[in-house]
Amino acid sequence: MKVAIGSDHGGVNLKQKIKELLVSKGVDFQDFGTESADQPVDYPDVALAVSRAVAAGQFERGILICGTGIGVSIAANKVRGIRAALCHDVFSACATREHNDSNVLCLGERVIGPGLAAMIVNIWLTTDFAGGRHAVRVDKITACENG
Repeated sequence: MKVAIGSDHGGVNLKQKIKELLVSKGVDFQDFGTESADQPVDYPDVALAVSRAVAAGQFERGILICGTGIGVSIAANKVRGIRAALCHDVFSACATREHNDSNVLCLGERVIGPGLAAMIVNIWLTTDFAGGRHAVRVDKITACENG
């Protein structure tokens, strides 16, 4: 699996911990920035870059981090084909993969710690989409995107 990852300045520290987790699991990833908590970056720029790369098929999944996760999730969901989910608990991370086939995970560095974030990322990366009745619902979202 190839993962695109990115953060604004408010999520750079948690992003580093998640990158270490991805390396330990042998997950191929590309970092779309930023590298410093001291240099402000507009979260939509990073969110859109990651989301466009996922939507284009260059990556199977994306992970976005900002201070709360809210801004990046709003921005990511503006990209056709992206189903970004803001998750701050393991149950939601599992459910959003099983039921919504989410392809971008959004996290907030100021909301959760690195231990919980690692559990969320692990479950999100390893949970498959259940399909069936859930596929019908995801198809309705796709139809809405397509007008």
